[in-house]
Amino acid sequence: MAVGFSPKHSEDFSLNDLTQQQFLVLATETIKQLNWNVSYLSDNGLIAYTDNGTFSWNAEIKIKIENGIANIQSASIGNEMMDLGRNKKNVTNVIANFEELKSTLTIEQLEEKYQELKDQLVSAKDDILTLPPATTTEQITSFFSIFKPVKGFFITPILIDLNILIFILMAVCGVNIMLPDNESLLNWGANFRPMTLQGQWWRLITNCFLHIGVFHLLMNMYALLNIGVLLEPLLGKTRFISAYLLTGITASIASLWWHDLTISAGASGAVFGMYGVFLAMLTTNLIEKTARKALLTSIGVFVAYNLINGLRAGIDNAAHIGGLVGGLVIGYALIPSLKKPEEVKLKFGTIGLLSIVILVSSFGVYKKIPNDFGIYDTKIKSFVSMEAMALEVYNLPQDTPNDKLLYEIKDRGIYYWNENIKLIDSFKDLELPLEIKTRNTLLKEYCELRIKSYELLYKAISEDTDQYRTQIEDYNKRIEAKIKELGVEPKSN
Repeated sequence: MAVGFSPKHSEDFSLNDLTQQQFLVLATETIKQLNWNVSYLSDNGLIAYTDNGTFSWNAEIKIKIENGIANIQSASIGNEMMDLGRNKKNVTNVIANFEELKSTLTIEQLEEKYQELKDQLVSAKDDILTLPPATTTEQITSFFSIFKPVKGFFITPILIDLNILIFILMAVCGVNIMLPDNESLLNWGANFRPMTLQGQWWRLITNCFLHIGVFHLLMNMYALLNIGVLLEPLLGKTRFISAYLLTGITASIASLWWHDLTISAGASGAVFGMYGVFLAMLTTNLIEKTARKALLTSIGVFVAYNLINGLRAGIDNAAHIGGLVGGLVIGYALIPSLKKPEEVKLKFGTIGLLSIVILVSSFGVYKKIPNDFGIYDTKIKSFVSMEAMALEVYNLPQDTPNDKLLYEIKDRGIYYWNENIKLIDSFKDLELPLEIKTRNTLLKEYCELRIKSYELLYKAISEDTDQYRTQIEDYNKRIEAKIKELGVEPKSN
């Protein structure tokens, strides 16, 4: 199987006891027997084209003779992005028919037929078969075709371009291109349960177009390119983009369901989804039998390797699995419409039904996923607000009357510290990571120290005495130590 932007397959064939002219005659007769059209002839070989009909797959057959060796090549034409073994089959047919024909023609007959061909041969000075290989500029131009939408390869380059463009915009805005920080990823739309479940559902899609560094981007775009050149010509533009977006959603939902506090970003979930779609295709007769086994093996190895590699820390394997499963489902659902390409209603009906089923199912899962950390985050903001009100006593002017001070200490300060303790106690009903539970314990101890400090301060003012100064100072030192303990930097994902 050949895959690329000019899918092709070639093999070298020895002339053995044949002269170059005799080989040329046999090659020409072989092409005619296969009902292909010879369009170019020279002493150095020929160029022919298959004739499978205007709307069918066709190829250019090139036979170039040099130094006793004939290179036989079949290359897809018409902006084809894959051959699925058909180019190899063409070359095999040429060699098999050549060998069969060789045994039926005598040397005299070959010489006679060569004389008949002489008038059709291009002169040596005009022979394009002797032209040098492509220049560096031409090779560079071919490379940039990766990013240019063409027939049969339209959506894939747009997706690649869009991912690269977003990465460039992030870099221009100051995001680190090697290892973006968590805040930057969240600002640009990464998937994060506490935020996604708080009404920011659009992160299920936006995270599929973000990448955690340039190497992450390159690896995902390479994988997308590989599956795009294989799958897009088979599915067509509408099915391909629909499958990509839908599998991106299933990948994001799986990640959301599995991870509590993981920040997820990257196209790999959707890319795995497209591999899942292709695996489904490979279990049917939509792809030629000769190519099916090789493709199934190579795609299967790729998927298995990446799933095993995804067990490492820092890789969102839940998204990979979610995308893959979603892709398999979508792939099988698309098969009926692929077998009947002329039925447009079946095609769009299938896409519409798939979209409804996946979106409704995803919404159901989205609503059922517990968002305890999101609830915690909302409540902790209330904690901060009440803490600020409890500390307002320290901002009062020095000449504040004692009755006002006592009111602020007892009816606002101690009251709000007690309210914060109640708030922390309510966290016991939430499923939170051990690190957060430990922090909550420290917060409660902090509030209790504040209350004891305020109680002593209240007594000192109401009794107009300094006898509690040492105790108050001691509590203040313990409060400062607790604040430092709470201020330890959290670990990043």
